[in-house]
Amino acid sequence: MRRGVVGALAVALATPAVAMAQAHPPAAPMDATGHHQRTYSFVQTEADYGRLDGGHAQATWEADAWIGGDRRKLWLKSEAELTGGELEAAEVQALYSRKLAAFFDAQVGLRYDVEPRGTVYLVAGVQGLAPYLLETDLAAFLSDHGDLGVRLEQSVDLLLTQRLILEPQLELEAQLRDAPERRLASGFTGVEASLQLRYEITRKFAPSVTAAYARALGATAAGGRDDGEAVGGWAVRAGVRSWF
Repeated sequence: MRRGVVGALAVALATPAVAMAQAHPPAAPMDATGHHQRTYSFVQTEADYGRLDGGHAQATWEADAWIGGDRRKLWLKSEAELTGGELEAAEVQALYSRKLAAFFDAQVGLRYDVEPRGTVYLVAGVQGLAPYLLETDLAAFLSDHGDLGVRLEQSVDLLLTQRLILEPQLELEAQLRDAPERRLASGFTGVEASLQLRYEITRKFAPSVTAAYARALGATAAGGRDDGEAVGGWAVRAGVRSWF
């Protein structure tokens, strides 16, 4: 009889503790710096199609994905451009990212260009949120041919309403030395400025319209003109952005 009473009392005392443990599961383990070691992932894709001012059709693709925690992540980045049905440019990057400051990560890794020709690069840069909420990606690329280039990308989301967003974006590229195999001269080589208007049907799905102007710069532009090529032009494209 005494054993039965003791057992019932133990069950009665244990039940609230079990319920509390289920309602409040233990926190994820922490690293030496006090950060939770949880693993997250993110994938964002954007594809669009439109026309250049010369009449040629143009399609572009861009995708970013990462997996990791608060301090360390593995990134995959991909972008491609087709003009007149031909693949003009395509690249893939695989990067290791580590928290550098409150809003910036340092990144190192590899880049491979499928077009305009197969080239491998070492990559080093920073990515994050600059003052005035500017999304910033600054990277240096050292190719297997020994040429060194730099690319800066910045954009900002301007909320017209809770769902309608205007996004200006600027991309600037430069070479620290000539890259004749890519027909690039040292100095600033190209710039692209775009303005995208998108409507978020949901937070994870948004159709968009983009107007973009791209132009070669400096000696790179001069070389293109000497070869009879257009060195700049407008494009208008419609597309879709999604993330999960």
